[in-house]
Amino acid sequence: MFRTSLQKFLEKEAVPYIEKWEEEKYTPREFYEKLGAQGFLCPQIETKYGGLELDFGFNLVLAEELFRVGVGTLASTSSSIIVPYLERFGNEEQKSKYLPKCVTGEITTAVAMTEPGIGSDLANMSTSAVRDGDHYILNGEKTFISNGINAGLFFVAVKTDPKAIPARKGISIIMVEADTPGFSRGKTLKKLGQHSTDTVELVFDDARVPAANLLGEEGKGFYYLMDRLQQERLLIANSALVVAEDMLKSTIGYVKERKAFGKPISSFQNTQFEIAEMATELTMAQTFLDDLASKHLNGENIVTQISMAKWFITDMARRMSARCLQLYGGYGFMEEYPIARRYRDVAVMPIYGGTTEIMKNIIARNIGL
Repeated sequence: MFRTSLQKFLEKEAVPYIEKWEEEKYTPREFYEKLGAQGFLCPQIETKYGGLELDFGFNLVLAEELFRVGVGTLASTSSSIIVPYLERFGNEEQKSKYLPKCVTGEITTAVAMTEPGIGSDLANMSTSAVRDGDHYILNGEKTFISNGINAGLFFVAVKTDPKAIPARKGISIIMVEADTPGFSRGKTLKKLGQHSTDTVELVFDDARVPAANLLGEEGKGFYYLMDRLQQERLLIANSALVVAEDMLKSTIGYVKERKAFGKPISSFQNTQFEIAEMATELTMAQTFLDDLASKHLNGENIVTQISMAKWFITDMARRMSARCLQLYGGYGFMEEYPIARRYRDVAVMPIYGGTTEIMKNIIARNIGL
């Protein structure tokens, strides 16, 4: 019922407008608010905060259907990756203040970790938060912030103890509202793909934030971020699989219709081999991912296996985008065909949420190397 209702909603409220949003490099807040009004946002949140109190499987469904039509990053990131930080580590006052608004779509969220020149080296960030009475004073810059224009609440990773050893013990998370004095959005970044999701820089210039907005405890921010990464990477792998399935489906339809040398190109052995190989990879990836989703829902620690899934499935989707585009021939290079957009959009999947190289480092370390 949840999936069917969501599909019908997206056919009406998203599909007709996607090309416009891609051109404008922005998805309007109204779309997010409509998702909230229909009960699709943050399905995992407890009923006392206005949610449906469903398991993470429904978040996976939400992400699947959003990515299937091409607007996945906006809502799935906020509902399934960022809001869970507040659910797990926030106090009652914070949850009562923000969670109901996250459910309705009145507030959207963004997480601010990456800084210019830092990349995956989170422990060496420089954005600072200095305690000043009942407030923190924030200074620094963040970059590659998805949903930065729409977001009303930012979960900002900051250094509260620059002398901490190891450095990760000096990191905290502070929630910053969009209208905070001293906080501003920098330039909107021009990206290769995922154009309908805005990505911006953030600037903190003596931004004064209430100390009550500290998430959990000082010095625990790095561990909070790591705690949610298993779920985030499962979501990314699942979304990449959905995109790969859609690419293969559209490519199969195309090669059946496209003719060369007097017959459909689907009749050529090379085409058949390419399609067969991709279908096999997809089936194997789906089986692996279904097992991981089940284990995650049961509360198992499967960081190593999810790291495997994240790098392999996102890389598979990236490779498939090139293979499918090749089967389209010159038409695959034309924007009127969806494979062109998919080719651009999947390029970042092996990068965000932890690069393929970081995933392999985790795997190697966890198997004893």
